[in-house]
Amino acid sequence: MSNNTVDVALIGGGIMSATLGTLIKQVQPDWSIEIIESREEVATESSNAWNNAGTGHAALCELNYMPEGEDGSLNPAKAIEINEQFQLSRQWWAALVEAGVLGEPTSFINATPHMTFVHGEKNVEYLRRRFEILKQEPLFADMEYSEDAAQIAEWTPLLVERREKDQVFAATRSTRGTDVDFGAVTRQLIDHLVAAGANLRLSQEATKLRRLSDGTWNIDVRNRSGYGVTQLNARFVFVGAGGGALSLLQSSGIPEIRGYGGFPISGKFLRCDNPEVVSKHQAKVYGKAAVGAPPMSVPHLDTRVVDGQTSLLFGPYAGFSPNFLKKGSWWDLPGSIRAHNLGPMLKVGLTEFSLEKYLLGEVFASREQQLETLREYLPSAKGSDWHMITAGQRVQVMKKDPEKGGVLQFGTEVITGGEGSIAGLLGASPGASTAVHAMLDVMQQCFPEKFETEWLPVVQQHIPAYGKGLNHDAEATAASLAETGKVLGLTETRAVA
Repeated sequence: MSNNTVDVALIGGGIMSATLGTLIKQVQPDWSIEIIESREEVATESSNAWNNAGTGHAALCELNYMPEGEDGSLNPAKAIEINEQFQLSRQWWAALVEAGVLGEPTSFINATPHMTFVHGEKNVEYLRRRFEILKQEPLFADMEYSEDAAQIAEWTPLLVERREKDQVFAATRSTRGTDVDFGAVTRQLIDHLVAAGANLRLSQEATKLRRLSDGTWNIDVRNRSGYGVTQLNARFVFVGAGGGALSLLQSSGIPEIRGYGGFPISGKFLRCDNPEVVSKHQAKVYGKAAVGAPPMSVPHLDTRVVDGQTSLLFGPYAGFSPNFLKKGSWWDLPGSIRAHNLGPMLKVGLTEFSLEKYLLGEVFASREQQLETLREYLPSAKGSDWHMITAGQRVQVMKKDPEKGGVLQFGTEVITGGEGSIAGLLGASPGASTAVHAMLDVMQQCFPEKFETEWLPVVQQHIPAYGKGLNHDAEATAASLAETGKVLGLTETRAVA
């Protein structure tokens, strides 16, 4: 073990590393932390505000968390689970605001209704049944449902303006929704970590991980702004490098990563900054995904608040690039292929025909076709008000499956190895919104004895719902939402002009 061994090395300067580092500092303030970020600043990839839709994913509007079963049944379990996980983030952020770790709440979170909008009799009937089930759950108790054009127009005029009068449509709305700038959260958390003694290495790229006989890890670090490779020795390593996590975990040699591959999907959004248009829409409105489209490609028309400016985003328009990071390399995908993951990757490639067809259609869609998709949600949209921006890369998990040989998984997955000395996060949505839950899971898996005997009381002091839940208790749910809402300034929703 080297004399300059650090307790924790966080690879990647995004929301996951920032969250894990801050949680560790709360329970173990004497541990040394090193943060390695390959770019010139933190939060430049998936955590950046313009590289994601900034939705506080709570299943209030996302239909993919409550899919219809083959027999037509609807089960709210996954929706409740995602909402519970977001409440952990919300409680923790409120505690950090009170402690002065996070700044003015409006700098990173704003009350923004979450809505679902569908058209067609079959989809309307599905949404009605979903509403009837969810409104009975305490975390969804404020949800409203309407098939009335006048009511929906009152919620957000642009959904109805110039829409054909004979069209059948419906919407749900929850005023408990939020818009979150995860880039701002990340920067504020890392600033606090540095002030508390953590060392931040910018323009430094971790290229290889190697476990030593004493159980620690040597990390090869390349200086991107100069030359040469240095080594950092750490007792615990977290790989929160987004699309770069797979190759680093592969370099570590841990058996737990065998069979895993990555399927990159790029995204673009149409963005509108015209104040006249923006003022008429105050909501995140999610629809239903096209057949064969991945859940992360569900169309949505979102209010975004970044650096005090309100804009609208619509998308995502999916595309394909072999890059695993927005500022990555075309070699990322082919370079990730190994003998142990080739089979699962080929199996996914041979079975996901609908996804491949969808991506081809998206890649070759014309500007007019993109605008027509927008007009399904905003019939009065003018092309001159909207410009295309390139969002982040998402690397979906491909892994072995005993029955199918290989499956494409949408969601996030924590990989741990080396007797708990290393962990990494793969996958995408709900990602940032449930970062607190994911990172507490990392801590529990990697430090089980410390977590149960020393850390748990501290965690529950900041996050009372952790390990207890909320949805089973209507009073506890109402109290938590009211308390965190007051601290975070979410008690009122701004009215639509």
